[in-house]
Amino acid sequence: MALHPVYEFYAELSDFKPKIWRRFQVTDNITPARLCYIIQVLFEMTASHLMALEIPFNDLDIILRFEIMDEDFEDFSDSNRNVKTHDATYGNLRRIGLKPGSKLNFNYDFGDNWWVSLTLEKIFEDKDLPGGELPRVLDGAGFGIVEDCGGTSGLGNLVQSFKKKKGADYKQFSEWLGIKNFDINSFDVHDMNFRLKKIPRIYKQCYEDRLAPTQRSIELIERRYLCKKL
Repeated sequence: MALHPVYEFYAELSDFKPKIWRRFQVTDNITPARLCYIIQVLFEMTASHLMALEIPFNDLDIILRFEIMDEDFEDFSDSNRNVKTHDATYGNLRRIGLKPGSKLNFNYDFGDNWWVSLTLEKIFEDKDLPGGELPRVLDGAGFGIVEDCGGTSGLGNLVQSFKKKKGADYKQFSEWLGIKNFDINSFDVHDMNFRLKKIPRIYKQCYEDRLAPTQRSIELIERRYLCKKL
């Protein structure tokens, strides 16, 4: 059974249409870093870039920013905002002081500058819920991002190119990704829950242990298991 309170979040990829969103649950004892890994899995991010989780506390006029503080870490500063940076690998969500209605913002790849906005919808206890079921996604829509495509504007161009299925842009994207078709609206909740049980630990090894993913891990991230089922 779930021994810890459950946090239910709504998450949405910012500044993109059609809307790409997820509703998911985690326990309150996970680190901010693990929440980041879960978000990455949910939105098809592959742990290839830097990331940060920001939590604004408007009543205190402060933004808590969580990052991986390794030997290459450079402290974040913003002259327009009161930001305090913390190590994402320490503590847990419970200690941050989140409550229903709390807003969070996840930033991935500071070049392409992907943002995911999150709202903590509710906190509850469920003694009948097996602990091994979490994290889990309840519902969602849309595929997610495409790495290194140029952010939301680049993703929009990619989607339009695959809709036309002709022209120089389509040829470039198709050859780059190695695919002929791309459906931005695709989302499989069962497959995503399968991935949530396996991939966050791989991302932890990438960010915290500085270990390159094994070939088996890469195949999992790239969904090669689906080819084996055909």
